Amino acid sequence: MRLLKGSLKQIHLPVSSARALLLLVMCVVGFAPAPAAMAAADDDMTIALNLAAMLRASRAIISAEQSRIDDPQLGDKGLTGKVVLDRAIAQFRQATGIDPAALDPASRQGRLLHAMMDSITEVVDANQPTINAKGTGFKAFIPSTFGRLVSEDFARDAKGEAEVKVTAPAELIRNRRARPDAWEAQVIRAKLLTPDWPRGQAFSDSVRIGERDAFRVMVPEYYAASCLSCHGEPKGEMDKTGYPKEGSKVDDLGGVISITLYR
Repeated sequence: MRLLKGSLKQIHLPVSSARALLLLVMCVVGFAPAPAAMAAADDDMTIALNLAAMLRASRAIISAEQSRIDDPQLGDKGLTGKVVLDRAIAQFRQATGIDPAALDPASRQGRLLHAMMDSITEVVDANQPTINAKGTGFKAFIPSTFGRLVSEDFARDAKGEAEVKVTAPAELIRNRRARPDAWEAQVIRAKLLTPDWPRGQAFSDSVRIGERDAFRVMVPEYYAASCLSCHGEPKGEMDKTGYPKEGSKVDDLGGVISITLYR
């Protein structure tokens, strides 16, 4: 069920094709990019990738606990928001080398990462009746649902400063709320799905959204073997969630974490 394959350290720190072209042009004509602008872009990339890493770490905990969550004989799982967050932080720290507690809470990175952590805790705690329901098997509290709920909660906590969404190629979308917007669909089609796109590499670009400037990042995720019970073969067969399987295979692009940081 989870869209995790390999180490979080496999995520690279790429520069978008548009930004690379700009740098090339500026060098040719003899101009150097403003250090402040370059630093802001690098900071934004770090923030975006860390938000994605924390979401992935927490979602991995839900995936690892799926059989216990869906055990009809087991009541209280002891899987509180604090428990999930503590385990997610341990995975995040191992993958990134960053201790969230050491970040300045007044900095943009500290503020947004703590908003993500608060959202993880809030979603798990709000769903305790479902997680702990005895006598019920499949509870539909799966990694994809958890990820969507955390993203929605994060958008509220971030108060218009940032957004995170788990999306995918349009043909794989099962929840309308996760549909890619026009920019996301274009990046998926023209970049992430192309045969020569480096596996695991994120795409970033500075764009305009309405009246606001924004830095957007797309982090690709690939199907692991554990995902195929719901997304694999035979194509069209109903999975346990009530959706037809897509016929996907291990290492196919299965999802994308889309991060938007407003400037």
